[in-house]
Amino acid sequence: MKRLIAVLIFLFPLCGQAAPIRIKDLVEFDGVRTNDLVGYGLVVGLNGTGDGLRNSPFTEEILSSILERLGVNVTGEQFRPKNVAAVLVTASLPPFARAGSPVDVTVSAIGDSSSLMGGTLIMTPLNAADGDIYAVAQGTIIAGGTAANGEGASVVRGVPTAGVIPSGATVEREVQFDFRGMSTLRLALRTPDFTTAGRIEQAINHDFARPVAMMLDAGTVELNIMATQMSSPAHALGRIENILVEPERRARVVVDQRSGTIVMGEDVRISRVAVSQGNLTLRIQEAPLVVQPNPFAPGETVVVPRTQAAIIDEPGIGLAEVSGGTSLSEVVAGLNALGVAPQDMIDILKSIKASGALHAEFIVR
Repeated sequence: MKRLIAVLIFLFPLCGQAAPIRIKDLVEFDGVRTNDLVGYGLVVGLNGTGDGLRNSPFTEEILSSILERLGVNVTGEQFRPKNVAAVLVTASLPPFARAGSPVDVTVSAIGDSSSLMGGTLIMTPLNAADGDIYAVAQGTIIAGGTAANGEGASVVRGVPTAGVIPSGATVEREVQFDFRGMSTLRLALRTPDFTTAGRIEQAINHDFARPVAMMLDAGTVELNIMATQMSSPAHALGRIENILVEPERRARVVVDQRSGTIVMGEDVRISRVAVSQGNLTLRIQEAPLVVQPNPFAPGETVVVPRTQAAIIDEPGIGLAEVSGGTSLSEVVAGLNALGVAPQDMIDILKSIKASGALHAEFIVR
């Protein structure tokens, strides 16, 4: 019988309080964001690993369109190249990207191509959600895997049908955004929390020695650009983004059931409880028996199924007490005293949470 191998991880604080974090690592600035781009293009130069045009007719259509734009008339012609593949090209346009700036792109096959290794992406326009073209991509693809085929076997490592082109796109159009003309700017917390937002407000006001920031809610702090008396919003953000703030974190227990990983935050607490846990194992074993007729006797060879099934009830840990802990180390010591495997620990933590003795947010992934 196979038993799931799991890992148990606890996060111990290095000190009694969380280390101060820069404001720019805690918030997103209003308007300073990336924009997703996507395009449909063609990869050429593949070593016989391209799309089968019978199964991917859209590849033939885009190939014909590109050749006609280059002055080659292929109307009515029958061609079946094996070195081309239709792909989707994606990229993220960074904030404040200017015309001529390079952008990394990702290329992914959408037909039945088996590999994009060694291919070259032909000039592909990249559109944003508004339908406008903001960048153009072209270049040699760096695939993320390898594949080899033989007469009777094949091997694939990684994903050879997807790859990247570093700096493979050039920005052609800038996103229109009047950042300099903003009179107020909102700071959006990545993890909303009233205490953290209040500390950010206090830290900014203390740095400027006057009220320039106002907490609007648990996830938003508004900055008055005029009150900072800085020459531009960029100067104001450049000053406040490196201010240190000690964030407040909610007590959380995060569980990954697939791997058996358990992560506990610093503020997790457990009240005094008693726990009893037992293991029930179901074992099924197949041992089919082949029955053959006697030599030269009429009849057929048959397979007779034989199955052995058993249920094993292991004694478990009995009834054990988990004393209440006022620190993470005490909580860990109390749970380790149960002496169970990490996968069983997940079930115990679920039950403790259901009883109301686990004082933390319980997240299962």
